[in-house]
Amino acid sequence: MNTKYQDIPGSGTPIVYIRPVALDELPQELRAQAEAGGVTNLYAVHDENGERLALVNDRRLAFVLARQHDMAPVNVH
Repeated sequence: MNTKYQDIPGSGTPIVYIRPVALDELPQELRAQAEAGGVTNLYAVHDENGERLALVNDRRLAFVLARQHDMAPVNVH
């Protein structure tokens, strides 16, 4: 097959991992901000070493954010 795929591991595009985050996993300051804003769901974007790069309140936004920064997002349960 001669089908070309984008964002294949090893293609030079960095992979990032998107995972849901429970509010109780956050530091108190961030938890207070999220609760004050009425946020119930948060999603983290992590690099391949597990470092958190971003924290957003919508899963789809996390994927869009990753792609806008030329990264290949992967869902983590």
